[in-house]
Amino acid sequence: MQNNKLKLADLAKIAGVSTSTASRALNNSPLIKRETREYIQQLAKQHNFSLNAAASRLRAQKTNVIAVLLNLDDYTEQSVDDPFLLKVVSDINLAVNRQGYELLLSNSYMAGQDWHGYFIDGRRADGLIVIGQGKQQRLIEAAAEAKTPIVVWGDPIIASNYTVVGSDNYNGGITATKHLINRGARRLLFIGDPAHPELSERFRGFNECCESLSKQHPLQWELLKADITCDAAYAAINARILKQGLDFDGIFACSDMLALGAIKALKERYVSIPNDVRIVGFDNISMADISSPSLTTIAQDTRAAAYLLVQKLITQLEGKKVESEQLPITLKQRQSS
Repeated sequence: MQNNKLKLADLAKIAGVSTSTASRALNNSPLIKRETREYIQQLAKQHNFSLNAAASRLRAQKTNVIAVLLNLDDYTEQSVDDPFLLKVVSDINLAVNRQGYELLLSNSYMAGQDWHGYFIDGRRADGLIVIGQGKQQRLIEAAAEAKTPIVVWGDPIIASNYTVVGSDNYNGGITATKHLINRGARRLLFIGDPAHPELSERFRGFNECCESLSKQHPLQWELLKADITCDAAYAAINARILKQGLDFDGIFACSDMLALGAIKALKERYVSIPNDVRIVGFDNISMADISSPSLTTIAQDTRAAAYLLVQKLITQLEGKKVESEQLPITLKQRQSS
């Protein structure tokens, strides 16, 4: 006689696993280790439990929801209120709605380690758009290996087992650096954390451009490491000046928020921008145009990126293969350089 009172969640609790793991084990999924599958299946027999066929069919139905996950690293102070992240999410939401889907906004902390189980097996969403590759890509790679429909906003040049849409970060680094040098900067700082794939390509462009142009100009350049926030850049610039004085005349900030933090620190010390220090950011957030001075920056086409992210995910949901894609960047020259 079947125990109708015992639910899948109850069986999972007895087994000491998640509900999604129990479901996969009962369905003989190869994603679950054989020993675990056999253990859970044996427990099910002991408790006269079997998966309800109607419930299984219900779980297989579409949710018409696309989850957008902010992949934030544990250490960072960056959060959903970052203007660039808000811009990307807004553009994705528009693209999602135009395709007849709803958007579910989440983050890597909420989703935990098993993104497939949380979003797909848990019927929260049909597919997943991840914003940011992060320093550690193992969770994204694990989700892709679990056959999660997934597309990532990141750097398409970085080798991966998942589809990536992103800007030409390397060329953006070259363009920003060349602009600073052409405007007269000779002692340059790169502010950011190159451990992130996107930022590493911007830093590579910065380094290679300085190396190339140093044959024509007496250049000095180095990295000033900082988290991806306005406050981090503000603190880093203040600490640098206190320790070494104003020993730089050009800044390439890996994001506009970092650039604005640097501007704040320099203005408080009565450093003239761009006469004493020229600054270029990256992203072209709305604040870049209204800051004082207005910020020269590398613009990313987030609207085009959002369209591609959604289209590629829907194509995956249709069972078709998709490829990574890179978008061009443009320099927006303003008062800071």
